This record gives sequence, structure tokens and C-alpha cells, in this order.
Amino acid sequence: MSEFNLVSEYKMSGDQPQAVKLLVESLKKGNRFQTLEGVTGSGKTFSMANIICQLNKPTLVLSHNKTLAAQLYNELKSFFPNNAVEYFVSYYDYYQPEAYIPQRDLYIEKDSAINEAIDRLRLAATASLLSRRDVIVVASVSCIYGLGSPEDYEDMTLCIDKNIEISRNSIIKSLVDIQYERNDIDFQPGHFRVRGDTLEIFPAYTQNALRVEMFDDEIEVLAWINPITGKQISEIEKIIVFPAKHFVINEDKLKLAKQSILKELEEQLCYLDMHGKALEANRLESRTRYDMEMLEEIGYCKGIENYSRHFSNKLAGEPPATLLDFFPNDYLMVVDESHVSLPQVRGMYNGDFARKSNLVNHGFRLPSALDNRPLKFNEFKNRINQVIMLSATPSEFEYQTSSIIAKQIIRPTGLMDPPVEIRPAKSQIVDVMDEVKNVISQGHRALLTTLTKKLSEDLTSFLQEQNFKAEYLHSGIDTLERIEILQKLRSGEVDVLIGVNLLREGLDLPEVAFVGILDADREGFLRSTTSLIQTIGRAARHVDSKVVLYADIITKSIKETVAITAKRRKIQAIYNKQNGITPKSIKRQLQLQLAELGEAKKVAEKPVDYGVIDFKERQDIISLLEAEMLEASKSLQFEEAAKLRDEIIKLKSDI
Repeated sequence: MSEFNLVSEYKMSGDQPQAVKLLVESLKKGNRFQTLEGVTGSGKTFSMANIICQLNKPTLVLSHNKTLAAQLYNELKSFFPNNAVEYFVSYYDYYQPEAYIPQRDLYIEKDSAINEAIDRLRLAATASLLSRRDVIVVASVSCIYGLGSPEDYEDMTLCIDKNIEISRNSIIKSLVDIQYERNDIDFQPGHFRVRGDTLEIFPAYTQNALRVEMFDDEIEVLAWINPITGKQISEIEKIIVFPAKHFVINEDKLKLAKQSILKELEEQLCYLDMHGKALEANRLESRTRYDMEMLEEIGYCKGIENYSRHFSNKLAGEPPATLLDFFPNDYLMVVDESHVSLPQVRGMYNGDFARKSNLVNHGFRLPSALDNRPLKFNEFKNRINQVIMLSATPSEFEYQTSSIIAKQIIRPTGLMDPPVEIRPAKSQIVDVMDEVKNVISQGHRALLTTLTKKLSEDLTSFLQEQNFKAEYLHSGIDTLERIEILQKLRSGEVDVLIGVNLLREGLDLPEVAFVGILDADREGFLRSTTSLIQTIGRAARHVDSKVVLYADIITKSIKETVAITAKRRKIQAIYNKQNGITPKSIKRQLQLQLAELGEAKKVAEKPVDYGVIDFKERQDIISLLEAEMLEASKSLQFEEAAKLRDEIIKLKSDI
């Protein structure tokens, strides 16, 4: 019997049963790679939920985007309310990586702000993986970065059992060893407090705290409590407390690690001296010895992850331990939007290596810092037990590696891919204006895609001069402003949106009934078969939608796109006729969701009476702003990140 309990009012329909059956059979045969080619709106997440339930295996769901990961997390949590559905993404609100720019002799010290809520969720994910099997972890590609050894993490747990004698001081010492801090006033996750014979512990990964009431060396009461009110929730007999941080190490291993670090330091100092780098040698020795003093005193130092190779006793060049190592050997991986996620995984190592090489060469870090890194793609593949890759447009990698490619083309809603027309590019502007006028007259919206930012801006200005309510959208637009523009499009304040690569926005716009792709015959990344099909899918939520490709030459990509779209329309039409389904446009309310930050934009721009916003909505807004702050810092938009940080502080102070 499966440990996963799937709860849903829906039942599989369309070609979901067939796709699920094929994939489950393939996985049970032991095949490592399989692909689900599923169109937008066909219910791929529900299919995955059914597969997870049937296979009964711990599952990692990998997404290329933090926001999309949150959407998947919410969906799967609703499908599996009685199981451990966890969320694992980068925990930085603000992150400026340590770097050195030789051309300017500029050292940039690592600066970051950790989101405590996301840190708790990350710790909850690893704690669940080490304590149960009915676990689903939804993660961004940050899960391939070094995390610390799961063996060390598990070895450093504290077991509190009512039936075993243990002293209060012994519990306190163990808590300090696993990076918990004593604070009798400010009781936060990762802290503990002492009140006479009563010890209260706030695990770093839970929302409730533990109360341990003792008499001599006996535990009289062990219970979960509300950390704010102190009210007892339930009594328990036994609990395992996991460390407050992922990078933890016991005292014996710490001594060995320090010896190894100092040995590497001496070797690197000799190397630098031999090459006439006295400044670099002095810099490296000063920093490393200071870090060793911090480790000696408090068991932790800033940038401790750069010494992770020594803590885990690995050889130079060996891959670091990551979240994948916390999973049991028989786990299942699901890669969402694999045509984007897998190339992202493939490219992460090189950028990290280039940055850290400069630090090592100029005496800011030991060479072992290079081993605190993301996995190389081959290392990532070697850690895959079995995987399902999801995409509407699988890439060559999926086709080459998969034992089976299941197709999920039918939408249970009956909606079809929009019809695709090809018209001359030489008259595209005049023609697209007529199409947009027609769409607006019916109360619908339009999307236009161009090849350059300049053209999107110029076309927007031209349409505005012609009294169209038009806006452009590209990477030069601030993140929150992009979301506000999308909200305006949905609400009708904007009728036509012009962009370069609208795929990157994760658009879900059921009001869009027309997509015009300008210069569709300019073969390349933005006009490849994959890109064209994905762009066409933006109009697949409206029953009256259509797409026009403006092209003077019928390229290979256009030919393949038209053929694939026509085939999918035919399959859906047959299904609709056989089942008596009349397609209807998707209706979705304008509401605050993780992918729609319009309300968050209003919060960021003008004062809000927080008293009229309920607790849950305020928490949602905080989460959304935190996600956007991280994105801003990643894009080096530090001024914008600082503004968002200040707004978050205001919001939190009102809770």
C-alpha cells in the first residue's frame, strides 16, 4: 500500500491514464530516463501526482525557476496534504557573491541576507528526507550546490526520549554542538531557552517548539508547544532534533579538518612564494588563520562552506554533497520544463569556477574552495536514479536518453492549440494593427513578439500614437513593474503587450486571444521550433484564439511548428467529438498568487493600510517581495533590492 495519499476531486481523463500507465510501467522495469511530452493545460502535475502515488517513492521535483517551483509546491501540497511536501530553493533575500576583479584590483566581499522562512523550509526538507519516505521535495536548480554531508548532518542529531535518563546540561551542550543558540528573551527558530528545570527548544525547521520539563535527570514532560503563547499542543514520547544548519561537524572531525586545512595552507603559501606572490601569500595566510580561530572558538566561521572538502574528507576535484545525496538510492526525480531546466543545470558549474578561480589565484581563498561548487552535468546525471522529464517541447537530450516518450496532448478542458496562419512579413505592421483592432473590439487581448528590445519599444510607441493601449515588456523592465504590466493586461488597462521573449515571464494569460510573431522566418533561438511552439501556447487558454506567423520564407522551424500544432489540434478535436466536449475559455480571477505580484507592486510603490490586509495575505505579500528581492540582487539591481528589503521590514514589523 502506498504511503502517499492523493487527495483530489479530479479524476484522470483524456490521455492522462495512458501516459501515466506507460511511465509507471517504464519506471517499474528499471529504466532511468523517460519523458512526458505534454501540452500546456493538459494536467501534467496531476499526472505526476498519480505516478508518485503509484510508485510510492521519495520524489524530487526540479524546476528552473523559483516562482514556478513555488506554484508546483502549492499544487502538490494540495494533492498530498497528509504527506511531507517540502520546498527547497536558494534562501538568500540578497546575495552578492565573493569575487575579485583583477583588471580593477577590486575585491567584493560576500554579502547576503538569509530569508529565515526559506531557510526553515530547506532544513525541513532535509529533516523529512532523513526521517520518513513519504516525501516530495520541490526544488530549484540551487539543489545542485554543495550542502554539507548528509552523514555528518544525521550523526549530529539529538535524540530526546522520555524513557532515557539524560541531564539538562547534556541536552544544552548537544544543542550548542549542533549550532543552536541560547536566547532566553527572543525565542526564534534555531534557538533554545532555559527556565529552571524547563528547557524549550525551537527547532530550525518547524513552526512549533518543544518543551522539556525535567526532574533531576528524568524527563517528566516532552511536548510540542505554540512558541508565541506557550500553550501545549500535544505530548510526545520521543523526538529527534536535527541541526540548525546544514554545515555541521563533530569535534573529532573538526580537529582533522583543521589539520588538513592548515596543511593545504602551507602548500599553497609555498606555491605563491615560488611564483613571487608575497602579497597574495600574506593575504591568504591572514584570512585562513583567522577562520581557523573562529572555528576553534565557536565551531563556525564566515564562508565555512569554502572548507567543505576538508570537513567531508573528500579528495580534490570530488563532487560536493548536495540535496540529491539526502535522498535514498531508489528515489524518483521529476524535471519540470526540462528543455529549460537541464541546460540551466549544465551551465552552472562554469560560471562558478571562473569566479572562484580568480579568488584562488589572488590569495583570497585556498584551492579547495573550488570544490565548494555546483555539480557538473555528468555528476548530476550520475546521481539520477530514475527521472521523468516534462516538457511541451522536449529537446534532443530528452529524445536521445529516454527509454519511452509518453504523450499527453489532450486537454481535459477541450481547449485546442490555436490555429496558425502564415502571412508576409513585409506588411506585418499594418496587418498586425488590423488584427489587434479586431481582438480589442471583442474584449480580448493580444501579444506581439519582436526580435529586439528596440523594436518592441518603437512598435509600442507607434501603437500608442495610434491610440492603442500598448505596453512593452523585456528584461530591461524592473521585475515588479513587469508583473504590474501583466496585471494591467489581464484587467484591460492594457490591450496589447509587445515583448522579445515572452516565454521567460511564465505567462498564464487566459484573456489573450491573439499572438502575432513578427519576423518569424529569422531562424535562431527566438524563432526555433521550441520557441515558436512555446509562444503559440500563450494563446491556448482562449477558445477564440489564433496565431499569425509573419514570414516571407517558410523555414524548417515554421514548417515543424505548423505540423505539430495541426496534429495536436486534430487529436483534441477527435477527443472532443467522441466525448461531447464543448471547449470553453479558461476563466481565472485576478488574485494574489506567487506568479502574480501586482498587489506586491502596489505595496512597494505607495503606502498601504496594512490593517485592512489579513494575516495570510500579508504573509503572501512578504513572500512575493522576498522572491523579487532575490531576483533583483541576482540581476545586480542592488538599489531595487534594497527598496524591496525596506518594504519587507515594514511589512514584518506590522505582523
